[in-house]
Amino acid sequence: MRALAAQAHTAPSGQEVQVSRQTIDRWVRAYRKGGYAALRPGPRRVEPRTPPEALELACQLRKEDPARSGAHIAEVLRAAQGWSPHPRTLERHFKVLGLSRAALSGANVAFGRFQADYPNELWTGDALHGPVIAGRKAVLFAFIDDCSRLITGHRWSYTEDTLAAEFALRRGILARGLPSTCYLDNGSPFICRQLLRALAVLGVRLVHSKPGRPEGRGKIERFFRTVRGQFLVEVAHSDIPSLDVLEERFVAWVEQSYHRRQHSETGEAPIERFSRLAQPRFPDQELLREAFLFSETRTVTKLATVSLFANSYEVDAALVGRKVELVFDPFNLEKVVVRYMGRDFGLAVPQKIGRHSHPMAKPKAEAGPPTGIDYLGLLEARHKAELGRLIGYRDMGSDIAEARGGE
Repeated sequence: MRALAAQAHTAPSGQEVQVSRQTIDRWVRAYRKGGYAALRPGPRRVEPRTPPEALELACQLRKEDPARSGAHIAEVLRAAQGWSPHPRTLERHFKVLGLSRAALSGANVAFGRFQADYPNELWTGDALHGPVIAGRKAVLFAFIDDCSRLITGHRWSYTEDTLAAEFALRRGILARGLPSTCYLDNGSPFICRQLLRALAVLGVRLVHSKPGRPEGRGKIERFFRTVRGQFLVEVAHSDIPSLDVLEERFVAWVEQSYHRRQHSETGEAPIERFSRLAQPRFPDQELLREAFLFSETRTVTKLATVSLFANSYEVDAALVGRKVELVFDPFNLEKVVVRYMGRDFGLAVPQKIGRHSHPMAKPKAEAGPPTGIDYLGLLEARHKAELGRLIGYRDMGSDIAEARGGE
């Protein structure tokens, strides 16, 4: 037995193992008593030490609100009955019974692949934060056609607002036609009532994704990943002095590279698939212009005037005390159309114009060429000229001591 215990033996798994003398003696005694069957391990008989009523109460707490964590449920049990199982014990019990938070909240639900049947059936829009151009961060607004993966409209901007989103959408409509549905997230540029008005005038259905549930926007997110990996990585190695240059480079990359490259899912280049299947419908130019006008509601004062962004206008006296709709171009607040119950009441007469454009219609602020003026350097030179030399506070103590010694 000692010789066997000192040797290494090959286990059924192929590993080298050693067995102690006590284990061999125990196996021999079992074999002599019950033969080979006595060497087989018996079933584990572990009696649960956690009271069943505690586990049942924990399950009821989890079912009552799936957001409760195992640690929180254990704390509730301690507060209610003075004792609780360990949080890990509760989590293992929940997992066995299918009461995990993921299972109860539907986070593990499988989503099938979806693709529109024809081009312009569904456009998905979103925004991407891009590089710093001329000292300011650029933001890309883009819309992708769900069927062909074609980028229908896009716009680089310095501001993440509705005006930039509308510019990208308007460019896409002019170039590719009207979509049937626009699928957007809940960001502030996409929930503004000005964008809702534009889509309503054009007859385009608007769908917002649920907060915290981005399913369905995977195609635009995948495109943004391509933008980061193929376009923005080259922007870092290029000299792009302005936003206009960035826009020109992006248009060239989209039209020459992305649209002409075969897509892995459709098996076709986006421009070829769109051209083959699309039957675009384009809106009337007057309707398109009306759609992208801004609208605000104001109450007419007793003096037959209304105010709009620090501007004052005079309207028809018959509208005193009524809520009217003011329709205007965001870039020109001097021309405002007054409407009441869907009827035009002419142009509002400007009385006081303090602002000529909507607050979102900000002019581009490009960084100018360097002047070469070192302001801080000039101040330092003037300071040295006035003092002769900089004050050395460390030497002041020795100077004072010398003066006292001389006295």
